[in-house]
Amino acid sequence: MAIIRQSDFIDSIADSLQYISYYHPIDFIQALDEAYQREKSEAAKNAIAQVLTNSRMSAQGHRPICQDTGIVTCFVKVGMGVQWDKTDLTVQQMVDEGTRRAYTNPENPLRASIVADPAGTRKNTGDNTPAVVHLDMVPGDKIEVMIAAKGGGSENKSKMAMLNPSDSIADWVVETLPKLGAGWCPPGMLGIGVGGTAEKSAVLAKESLMDPVDIHELIERGPQNAEEELRLEIFNRVNALGIGAQGLGGVTTVLDVKIKSLPTHAASKPVTLIPNCAATRHAHFTLDGSGPADLTPPKLEDWPQVTFELGDDARRVNLDEVTKEDIQEWKMGETVLLSGKLLTGRDAAHKRIKEMLANGEELPVDFNNRFIYYVGPVDPVGEEVVGPAGPTTSTRMDKFTDMMLEEAGIIGMIGKAERGPEAVESIRKHKAVYLMAVGGAAYLVAKAIKKARVVGFEDLGMEAIYEFEVEDMPVTVAVDSDGHNAHEQGPAIWKVKIAELDEKLGA
Repeated sequence: MAIIRQSDFIDSIADSLQYISYYHPIDFIQALDEAYQREKSEAAKNAIAQVLTNSRMSAQGHRPICQDTGIVTCFVKVGMGVQWDKTDLTVQQMVDEGTRRAYTNPENPLRASIVADPAGTRKNTGDNTPAVVHLDMVPGDKIEVMIAAKGGGSENKSKMAMLNPSDSIADWVVETLPKLGAGWCPPGMLGIGVGGTAEKSAVLAKESLMDPVDIHELIERGPQNAEEELRLEIFNRVNALGIGAQGLGGVTTVLDVKIKSLPTHAASKPVTLIPNCAATRHAHFTLDGSGPADLTPPKLEDWPQVTFELGDDARRVNLDEVTKEDIQEWKMGETVLLSGKLLTGRDAAHKRIKEMLANGEELPVDFNNRFIYYVGPVDPVGEEVVGPAGPTTSTRMDKFTDMMLEEAGIIGMIGKAERGPEAVESIRKHKAVYLMAVGGAAYLVAKAIKKARVVGFEDLGMEAIYEFEVEDMPVTVAVDSDGHNAHEQGPAIWKVKIAELDEKLGA
């Protein structure tokens, strides 16, 4: 009978969350490298190179892979024979204490993103607690833990359906995935839960994302049951959609498809789809009473020697001098290197700006002829001016776009993934531009930020308005001033190209 010390459990939770903040699972990195080698789309290949470069930099610097350091999800399987040295804390409380310590670690502080009273005040809890804990009692005298930090961009794209028993799961996934847009930062993994009840299918989908990347092993040996056949069908059909890395069009949209299932009611077929982003972060460990988890760091030579390099044709722009007339020359798909002063703002800041404009109040900063970056950075450490500062999902700011262009006076926006039709039309109408930074490359982007200061709404914490001074910050023109949209044209082009290639290979 094992006696598990509370301190060992809490330390293991804290250590694992720090560990996954800067170490990708090696199987994921290997799969991403394989995708990079296969990729034919220049835009997608460039995006994957940024993610791989960022991953290696984060591993070396022990700083977060992504500025969104996630909501903690923890699967805890406690053996029936386990005893605790103390019983004053529940498993939930112990996981929360480990989370609190990990996210407030002064050597590598992680961004606190959890808000209490979600239907009301939505006030940040300050330490990323509480975690979401799934507790199971299992045979044995050990504790198994699977823990992940799930980014909001991918979590928000989760979908659930109660299908008819005769409906095709693959058809539903292939129909649903393009509607998700690119806010989940492909290429990543798809977790699919089938059966049980509605809420159980969601838990199954989330748990499936903890499994290792092994789709290519499955391809080599061939499927041995209906579930494995379904995995391969979805994998092939989704990649044939041409969505590609960051939604820019390409041959790889998913690196693996995971499925977990349970028996269900004869009249039901609950299915949940949860995507995992390019910042896939999870760890597994077992406690047997001998001490805290031993998490062995990967070797830096395990990372592929892929580097993000800019071509000579990149357009260099001084944000302190650029005019609305200048941006009319920028074309969809073009690489732009930004230097100069850049404002930031995301959900809470936009909401407050709207309220102030409606009340005739003066804004804390002049947005006229400025660019705004949708970001909530991690706090800096040491000599950093700012912590990892990658883009957040831009569609959440779509409803504010017309206001920001027409009333606040901005001429450009920078964020992650696509814009909705109304936002694209507003960009076209106001002859503005939307630039895309790569999601999952937050530490790399932060290296381009040379100065940072809060200039408004300091009480909003990571959602305050900053002024960044950047140098050669790499972005892509996703929507140009004529309304040409890379997230529409790129996937459409590559869907046709993939179909043509498959036809040739079939012939």
